[in-house]
Amino acid sequence: MSHSGANIRAMAKAKTVHYCTACGFESARWLGKCPGCEAWNTFEDAPAKAPVAAKGAAARAFASPLRAVGAVGPVPLSEIDDTRITRRKTGMHEFDALLGGGVVPGSLVLLGGPPGAGKSTLLLQLVDALTRGSARAVYVCGEESAAQVKLRAQRLHAAESLLAFPETNLRAVLDALEREPPDVLVVDSIQTMWLPDVESFAGSVSQIRDCAQVLMEFAKRTGCATFLIGHVTKDGSIAGPRILEHLVDTVLYFEGDQTGEYRIIRSFKNRFGGTDEICVFSMDDRGLHEVADPSALFLQSRGARPSGSCVVPTLVGTRPVLVEIQALVGEAAYGTPRRLAANVDNARLAMIIAILERRAGLQLGGHDVYCSVAGGLRVVEPGADLGIALAIASAFRDVPLGSGTVAFGELGLSGETRGVSQPTRRAAEATKLGFTRLITPDGARDLRAAMRLAFD
Repeated sequence: MSHSGANIRAMAKAKTVHYCTACGFESARWLGKCPGCEAWNTFEDAPAKAPVAAKGAAARAFASPLRAVGAVGPVPLSEIDDTRITRRKTGMHEFDALLGGGVVPGSLVLLGGPPGAGKSTLLLQLVDALTRGSARAVYVCGEESAAQVKLRAQRLHAAESLLAFPETNLRAVLDALEREPPDVLVVDSIQTMWLPDVESFAGSVSQIRDCAQVLMEFAKRTGCATFLIGHVTKDGSIAGPRILEHLVDTVLYFEGDQTGEYRIIRSFKNRFGGTDEICVFSMDDRGLHEVADPSALFLQSRGARPSGSCVVPTLVGTRPVLVEIQALVGEAAYGTPRRLAANVDNARLAMIIAILERRAGLQLGGHDVYCSVAGGLRVVEPGADLGIALAIASAFRDVPLGSGTVAFGELGLSGETRGVSQPTRRAAEATKLGFTRLITPDGARDLRAAMRLAFD
């Protein structure tokens, strides 16, 4: 075998690189299990990216943000212009609060969610609101034609001066915007964008990663706040490599039931504000409308409640929100009882059932237990433990809790109740909505004492 033949085969092998579609891990060969995220059967092959020198405006668009502003080394904080971080208000007060007080110039925000959740509608309304003000906002539509965007804009009664840019070639987009960078840029969606220098198809791991990197550099260098719309996979996570979520400044995600009237957006990451914050919208044919009082929405009615229901003042980010925990207990039809949870952690539910059996004397071993949060809001904090336990006990005994009762507190494995953060704000939210009986760790030291108070 000649050396030239071996070199040709080596060059042919080097032209293909395998990527993990979950985390972006690269490998020279296909792997069944990803070493980076330990996911199975997620590797796909793609042509290796060859370095291509950018020229002209494209080179300026892809230049390092530090070099673009003339920085050659460390800079004292006193010399940094703080006018570039002044937040821009959108006019949507709840959405501004979700972002931490407004849109930060130069920030990169990723908005994910399932099809039909309202991602494009929300950001089109955002562009329209900023356009009506003093900002210059551009909506890049990669999934729809300009005519389709205009139809949606007319339905939303958007301004005629709204700037739409129907293009999927990201280099062409940034070359056009380089002459006059906008204040806000929306890319719908990142999966449709492609760079000519990357030898793979739009939506591939390499294209998504490189397009996001280029947009991040453009945003930081020009001060243009950039919003990216991201698709989701079958398991509900944002499609593309995990580096996309690590690269952006803020990750927003539509959660809950997408078939109803209301939409919930949760902040999973925010470098300029609090995480785990939510913003609730109602959706109709005229777009998305903010809901200023989520507690009233999730409670629906404030009258007498049936058995298996308990109101819990949970903490969502920094905001106290009242939600209704519902439970249903019935005799198991088969040998193994079922434990099903909707918008509640399954492991947490199993632990609470074990505490009820061992510490409160409820014989739940032969019963199916179902638990859910009405309204579609997912509750993950331990402060809802006591409310979940009381809802299950109420359903098991088929006796409703006392009128005007709310409960919050964390449960220990020994059955004691533990304090949670910001109890005063939780109590104030419950009192504001007319609840008069508060069952808290201060008034009930353990689960049995809480149950005596609840069923009085």
